[in-house]
Amino acid sequence: MAKINDNYLKLKAGYLFPEIGRRVKAFSEANPEAKIIRLGIGDVTRPLAPAVTEAFHRAIDDLTRIESFHGYGPEQGYDWLIDTIIDQSFVPRGVKLKRSEIFISDGSKCDCGNILDIFDLGNKVALGDPVYPVYNDTNVMVGRTGEADSKGYYQGIVYLSCTAANNFTPPLPAEKVDLIYLCFPNNPTGAVASKAELQKWVDYALAHEAIIFFDAAYEAFITDPAIPHSIYEIPGAEKCAIEFRSFSKTAGFTGVRCAFTVVPEALTGRNAKGEQVALNKLWNRRQSTKFNGVSYPVQRAAQAVYSEEGWRQNQEIIAYYMENARLIREGLSAAGVVCHGGANAPYIWLQTPGGLSSWEFFDKLLSECHVVGTPGSGFGPSGEGYFRLSAFGQRENVEEAVSRIRKNLG
Repeated sequence: MAKINDNYLKLKAGYLFPEIGRRVKAFSEANPEAKIIRLGIGDVTRPLAPAVTEAFHRAIDDLTRIESFHGYGPEQGYDWLIDTIIDQSFVPRGVKLKRSEIFISDGSKCDCGNILDIFDLGNKVALGDPVYPVYNDTNVMVGRTGEADSKGYYQGIVYLSCTAANNFTPPLPAEKVDLIYLCFPNNPTGAVASKAELQKWVDYALAHEAIIFFDAAYEAFITDPAIPHSIYEIPGAEKCAIEFRSFSKTAGFTGVRCAFTVVPEALTGRNAKGEQVALNKLWNRRQSTKFNGVSYPVQRAAQAVYSEEGWRQNQEIIAYYMENARLIREGLSAAGVVCHGGANAPYIWLQTPGGLSSWEFFDKLLSECHVVGTPGSGFGPSGEGYFRLSAFGQRENVEEAVSRIRKNLG
């Protein structure tokens, strides 16, 4: 009989969002008349920008003609999209990248998990707590950890507690680590990191030959001009960091699927002999073997995001979500709820009132307000006592949700 990967059995509970879905489904079936407002999973609700859909349609039309048909594309992405990304997203911030350093993919979530393919299981990993579950769970799945303790911490992972006292930015590890996950603007807390804060991490990584996995999926929501959008705005980062970017929230591509990962050619790791090896070549080999590339129409649509019209339209959509964030943050704060985030990120990280646990507050909001959020404990033990609300909703639903919660808490 075929043997399974026992590491999956270490995952004590179902993935956070399916569990939310299970509870909401059960409540909905028992209460069919309830109008449920979903501010839990960070899925977008606004339509794609017109310039993007127009480019999408034109690219599909290309596939109907022999002279413009496209089959397999390059696994790394089309040069015209990569060049556009470099010119529009990095050059204005003083970041110089080569075409060979950007890899187009179908999602940063996928890349955050797949990147582990090119790293040895003996590496020690550090990640923030609370944390986007994918970082933690994929390391468990590949076999880098032992069992979880009673709090949910896995042996072999260094957890860096992020609390209100440290503005939800992880402290430098007290011990040497090899792989470091950073996410700014942060999911779930909405925290951001200054250049000085990121410089500390880059300095640590360079001193310890560590690699930073920098998840910048929400960089488009930064409103403070002093906050860096890319880890490569920090001197030395090209020698110690891999950056993940996504079109999912930037341009509403959650159902379209397009992202990219930056692996600088200067970035190296050591093999079993202690020799330095370029990680760019390893990731290129991994992608060429295990990935067939993003479809031609999707990449044309992604390119249109950076057109003058497309960028303006997408900025309007982002502003819409950020206004939702303001309404949630200010509305609940006025009701006495302690709120964090929501200023440079589309998430509001609130402290559960009345001493309720995260899941108790989830059930209270669902049953009494018919509002769905995300329990903070689902992001790690340090998330207990907190709750995440997403700004990715329709305005009338956001306003109604805030009104319901305020009445309930009042």
